[in-house]
Amino acid sequence: MVFDLGGGTLDVSLLNISSGVFEVLATVGDTHLGGEDFDNRMVKYCVEEFKKKHNLDVSGNSRALGRLRNACEKAKRRLSFVSSIDIELDCLDKGVDFYLTFTRAKFEQLNMDFFNKCMEPVEKCLRDANMDISAVHDVVLAGGSSRIPKVQQLLQNVFKGKQLCKSINPDEAVAYGAAVQAAILSGNGNGKLQDVDLLDVTPLSLGVRVRDDENFMCVVIPRNTRIPITKKRTLTTRFDNQSGIYLAIFEGESETTSDNNFLGQFTLDGIPLAPTGVPRIYVIFDIDENGILSVSAKDKFSGQEKGITFTSDIRTL
Repeated sequence: MVFDLGGGTLDVSLLNISSGVFEVLATVGDTHLGGEDFDNRMVKYCVEEFKKKHNLDVSGNSRALGRLRNACEKAKRRLSFVSSIDIELDCLDKGVDFYLTFTRAKFEQLNMDFFNKCMEPVEKCLRDANMDISAVHDVVLAGGSSRIPKVQQLLQNVFKGKQLCKSINPDEAVAYGAAVQAAILSGNGNGKLQDVDLLDVTPLSLGVRVRDDENFMCVVIPRNTRIPITKKRTLTTRFDNQSGIYLAIFEGESETTSDNNFLGQFTLDGIPLAPTGVPRIYVIFDIDENGILSVSAKDKFSGQEKGITFTSDIRTL
């Protein structure tokens, strides 16, 4: 299992590795959970403490908040190695200095709900792969926030005290993987990479919203679908004599598009005028072996077609 907790996202993947083949069994992510959330809690606490001590409110002072945020981020990183750290900022507001001893215990108290939330994708990933924790041989840490001791402790609790794999620098793990994948795709890798193959899946569901006034996502490719893959859905018009259809592309697990990630949009025009429900619009989602997503829409009767291609790998969108 790979546990990747970065600045803004959490990604958990379960892989089977055999004879050079890396097969992704399941992947679960939270695109709104990461180290920045921990920083925000620290900043909020510092603002409250400064107000209590000096009766000065810097919550509306962008410069002061920026200085606090930088200091809190540095303190957060150090608290993975020390039990407490002093945060000192000269003239934070109206000539008053800021000073606070921040302990690891206080940091954990402020963010415990986030830390517990980090374990939910781990358990969901195991369920999706229908795998017991005893079958997981290694848990590899990636992302700077995976260094946080409380996060590591909770992970070990999930895996019944299993030692975590810390042999790879969490800050460099993703870069190493990207370099290996780039070498494989370009064909410029050394002999060690000749027999390496990655069988990947979609990390998030992909779908469309077909009307501006609706917030419902019609899923075309479900999460954890093996790629490459091509899937088709048939849509139709909403009004009589409707000559165009608007499609917005999203990724995510919520039924409502407002809670998912917007990827792009386009409009298919030139649909022959007809009563509602008569036109047949084929919407095709295609993900190639490199993870590149292409979405197209084609009117069955006129042959009118339009599409969009996302040049970034859907695994990193």
